[in-house]
Amino acid sequence: MFTGIVTALGEIARVERSDGLMRISVDSAFDRSSVEVGASIAHDGCCLTVIETASSAGGGMRHVAEVAAESLALTTLGALSVGDKVNLERSLRLGDELGGHMMLGHVDGVGEVLSVTQDGAGWRVRVKPPQEIAHLIAPKGSVAMAGVSLTVNEVDEGGFGVLIIPHTWSVTTLSKLRKGDKVNLEADMMARYAARLIEARRNT
Repeated sequence: MFTGIVTALGEIARVERSDGLMRISVDSAFDRSSVEVGASIAHDGCCLTVIETASSAGGGMRHVAEVAAESLALTTLGALSVGDKVNLERSLRLGDELGGHMMLGHVDGVGEVLSVTQDGAGWRVRVKPPQEIAHLIAPKGSVAMAGVSLTVNEVDEGGFGVLIIPHTWSVTTLSKLRKGDKVNLEADMMARYAARLIEARRNT
């Protein structure tokens, strides 16, 4: 489980592809002693399992994770290359603060950035979600974008908009977004279950 509060920016140090898998090596400021092999870390909102750890040249940690074929097909991770930055979040531990909203780290689909405009001190980003999850995104609800928990400000037939505060803009990869970019989306868990319940009632 995750909450969409990014705890580190990772930099892709190596990308390897073999037998339908992609293996990525990621440098970050995480303390190596606190991350065990088998730990779950969300990468731009996609939960991956750590299979190796080492110390990085910058004094932090380098971890290795594998991205399966399905994740490559359904997320933006397949487009990663050396030097790219990714939002990282460690999985929740009992007693951790729930600062964002509950997330599974299961990307529902890839959205397309329609526009990025400055709005006062913040930034407004409009995104067109995949049709299959558009009904799960509601005004004042939550959405995870590239692994970042955000509040939906408006929804219309063209897509939805979020307002990003300066702090979030400065500590995540969202500041790199441009029109036409693709971005991982995870719909609010409660919206998903509510929609499933409504569908089940209609079919009974």
